[in-house]
Amino acid sequence: MGTSEAVLQVFCGAVPRLCSTDSCFSKCDPILSSKYQLKCRKRRVSRYMQLLSCSGMQRSRIGNYRFRGIGSGLFGNMTVGDSWIQSCKCQQAESISGATTEDENGTWFVDSAKKLNTINNMVNAPNALEFQDVQQLKQEKEGLSPNGTNGTVRDAFHKISVDSLEDEAWDRLRESMVYYCGSPVGTIAANDPTSSNVLNYDQVFIRDFIPSGIAFLLKGEYDIVRNFILHTLQLQSWEKTMDCHSPGQGLMPASFKVRTVPLDGDESATEEVLDPDFGEAAIGRVAPVDSGLWWIILLRAYGKCSGDLSVQERVDVQTGIKMILRLCLADGFDMFPTLLVTDGSCMIDRRMGIHGHPLEIQSLFYSALLCAREMLAPEDGSVDLIRALNNRLVALSFHIREYYWVDLKKLNEIYRYKTEEYSYDAVNKFNIYPDQISSWLVEWMPNKGGYLIGNLQPAHMDFRFFSLGNLWSVVSSIATTDQSHAILDLIESKWGDLVADMPLKICYPALEGQEWQIITGSDPKNTPWSYHNAGSWPTLLWQLTVASIKMNRPEIAAKAVEVAEKRISRDKWPEYYDTKEVGSLENRHACSRPGQLQDTLWQSSCLLILVKPRF
Repeated sequence: MGTSEAVLQVFCGAVPRLCSTDSCFSKCDPILSSKYQLKCRKRRVSRYMQLLSCSGMQRSRIGNYRFRGIGSGLFGNMTVGDSWIQSCKCQQAESISGATTEDENGTWFVDSAKKLNTINNMVNAPNALEFQDVQQLKQEKEGLSPNGTNGTVRDAFHKISVDSLEDEAWDRLRESMVYYCGSPVGTIAANDPTSSNVLNYDQVFIRDFIPSGIAFLLKGEYDIVRNFILHTLQLQSWEKTMDCHSPGQGLMPASFKVRTVPLDGDESATEEVLDPDFGEAAIGRVAPVDSGLWWIILLRAYGKCSGDLSVQERVDVQTGIKMILRLCLADGFDMFPTLLVTDGSCMIDRRMGIHGHPLEIQSLFYSALLCAREMLAPEDGSVDLIRALNNRLVALSFHIREYYWVDLKKLNEIYRYKTEEYSYDAVNKFNIYPDQISSWLVEWMPNKGGYLIGNLQPAHMDFRFFSLGNLWSVVSSIATTDQSHAILDLIESKWGDLVADMPLKICYPALEGQEWQIITGSDPKNTPWSYHNAGSWPTLLWQLTVASIKMNRPEIAAKAVEVAEKRISRDKWPEYYDTKEVGSLENRHACSRPGQLQDTLWQSSCLLILVKPRF
């Protein structure tokens, strides 16, 4: 199956498949999980069994061995024997029947997938060429007449290069898998074998696992995504505090870690514990707003792609969805339909002046509401929640489309704004002062195109272009069709600024000078054109790909992928790139921690190859 088609089928469903494992859940009450920790116990019988224990670290050491036996399909070329699968007491196989791929409502993904079937005859071609085929191509090339066949040979060799790149990405992704009770539950945030100073990069982050999870869904490896969804759900109801204060019920953790600890009173036994972080240990001590939204989106993607709707229909999963919705839809002091959040509570997890109503959260919020509406079971307890959800969708979409949109026409309107308007029919509803329009924006805005601004608050418009928020606005349809095309027009027009030598800048422009000092607190990691302050993030490429395919403009993604594949493997799959324009290796820093760590791996970066469209 072509990858561009598979990306769409993540959301529109695929062939049903029986799920093979449901770790620990057959023995754990889905509602009454442990208040303080989720555990799985096992006994150390011998040194051999220690090697095959449930520890994620120990599992990584045996990952390079090839076992013979019955494999579950999770590990690609590595098959896993029965003795290993049964080494954990709580490991059980579970069959799911009655799965369906029917989608009564239908989405744009269905139509787009049908259209994209004809983009290229190579869509369903094999992933690799045999050595004999390469030799034959070489011989043909030597004896070619000038009839244009040289292009065919060149394309074939390029395909070999791309396939090897995809294989490398998959190898990296599998090496990062984290195991709990013998089953994969996620991927670590980063894998750098040259450094022992991992901070929290050895944890499974919810937002960072999303692209990895989608990659596994595209590959047909559904178990790891299912396990991730159910295990993180068990962590949702934990009571975590900071300075004796507890966050709202329904909060999803930012990350979790699998810990192996000795069992009290028995030196020969250990237990595995899932240890979540809700922000009480995070840098800045900020609780994640986006984790629950991403969790709902991934849950919907799992059901659509695998055809297994039994997960979303479970009582505990339905309860988890409702808890997240009640937390997000709760009435408060805010007058706007947008979700009020603090700085550092999303992908941009450091102080960057995005507190208030950042676009990224609003587009994810809108998408999560749509997904939740599709999955909520029709029952008496859901009626009021669904009514509130529908009302919020209407108000939120109008608010974003009307007040966040900016193009040349809107800039001219802002220039003519009157201020201090007190009335119900005021034009300048948020008392925006025209002097807020920066000189860079007037020079930068193209004649054709526009975008959704980064933030809107009373007397403040953040005119920075934020890539994730704009791309996800296209994907979720919170932006209108015309606005979606205009966003892609702007990306094409400002290609040198936003894409440059490595897709894609997380925002534009960077905060510099005194503005950087005041807004970021002189953050040395967020120096201008680095990290979240306009650094280049390869992980954003998959979202650009989906947005381009949705709007039937796949050539935009194809051009960006071509830029990325020239250097992403050579640069050791970095998390992000520094500098305004990515240049040579000497002029950039491809690391996410102090020091020049050149082997930093973020699994989300791998996905830019895994979702490469076959144009």
